[in-house]
Amino acid sequence: MLLKNKVDGLKNILKPENVLTAEEERYCYAEDSTNSKGKIKLPDAVVFVKTIEDVQRVLMYANKHKIPVISRGAGTNMVGACSCPKGGIVLNFSRMNKILEFNPQNMTMKVQPGVVLGDIKKLAETENLFYPPDPSNFKVSTIGGSIAQSSGGAISFKYGTTKDYILSLKVVLADGSLMQLGAGTIKDAVGYHLNQLIIGSEGTLAVVVEAELKLIPKPETSRVILSYFDNIDNAIEGVNEIIKRRIFPATIDFMDKNSVRTVESFYPCGLKTSCEAMLITEIDGFESSMEQQQTSVINALKSTGASEISVKIRDNEKESVWTARRASFAATAKLAPDVVSDDIIVPRSSLASMIRGCRSICEKFGLEVCLVGHVGDGNIHPQIAIDLDNDEEFKKYVQAKSEMYKLAVSLGGTISAEHGVGKEKISYLENTVDRDAVLYMKKIKKLFDPNNILNPDKIFKL
Repeated sequence: MLLKNKVDGLKNILKPENVLTAEEERYCYAEDSTNSKGKIKLPDAVVFVKTIEDVQRVLMYANKHKIPVISRGAGTNMVGACSCPKGGIVLNFSRMNKILEFNPQNMTMKVQPGVVLGDIKKLAETENLFYPPDPSNFKVSTIGGSIAQSSGGAISFKYGTTKDYILSLKVVLADGSLMQLGAGTIKDAVGYHLNQLIIGSEGTLAVVVEAELKLIPKPETSRVILSYFDNIDNAIEGVNEIIKRRIFPATIDFMDKNSVRTVESFYPCGLKTSCEAMLITEIDGFESSMEQQQTSVINALKSTGASEISVKIRDNEKESVWTARRASFAATAKLAPDVVSDDIIVPRSSLASMIRGCRSICEKFGLEVCLVGHVGDGNIHPQIAIDLDNDEEFKKYVQAKSEMYKLAVSLGGTISAEHGVGKEKISYLENTVDRDAVLYMKKIKKLFDPNNILNPDKIFKL
């Protein structure tokens, strides 16, 4: 716990009611959505900021006294990026939640870090514009967290991830100074792109206090095509065949047999539970192109052995499918006291091997796994049902996770596509990323944050 004079100092910087120090209050902000084992370390204080100046004052104070600062939005990440291993101050952005400017002509939007992604999407759509990044928790997750983790989602296959939609950032550095990164233009070839360095840095280099987003025209319409396969290889070949036919779906998502059965039991919506694999293919564009795209996709899926195909056109039907897909994590939680969702990506040519490998590794250690993912871009989410209080079961899970990561790297992939590293994957980083690259990452961290106060012990330890 911070010494009383340090807490009093925070209350002099902000209004006392914006500084939480009671144990039960601090407990509420000690963890994020990560299911992990071990004793919870509480922050020493939680502060609510409303302005850039508030953030600057807190960081200047923290840097002077070498107090850790952990930035927090909705806390929906799954790698412990908002945890507090060294205590410190949780910087809560829930009150910096304003959309500052919406410019349909420029197709841009300026926002504070606490704005919810779903609200960004809704406002853009009023002018037939579109903010594509769509993590499954977009209805509650914030743009600040999305930038920190470089989040993606199902439609990243066609539209890219958060890093592709950030034009400029305002950030506060560890010493409290304010810096503008990037220009609010589609093209910018002036110097190093430091804004891209901040995206995905998990709050370890600077604190984002404002972002200018790029929007694009919203597709006129979309359709969802469900297809079922008797083996995984045929399903993955179906993905390749769609692309060969020059169709670029917004999404090609995957669910294995166990995930389909588990979801259907939790959220009945008519999924076929006898299949080995199910693909969810969403096509979008002009209404006049739908029939041609649909025919090409169906022919591609049939040519690779799809046993059953159905098309969802009405909004409620499409939403039902995506609700089922997004329910996979919650459904898996019904199988055991806890569920851990991982995040692996490999080249699409290695995807079938990765899926089979994940299943085989979990079977080897006696772990229940539901496999889902964004197979258009090679991203798999093994969702493992587990009792984290069972020491033997947890030990097997750690061994299985290590083997899955080794397999992903051996297949030309990596250990995270959209969740980040946080504290959960620190020990695997140096066996995944070039060692000289990690050395330079640490040098960059020391340059931006000499006292190591910004989200310490995340991504790597100094």
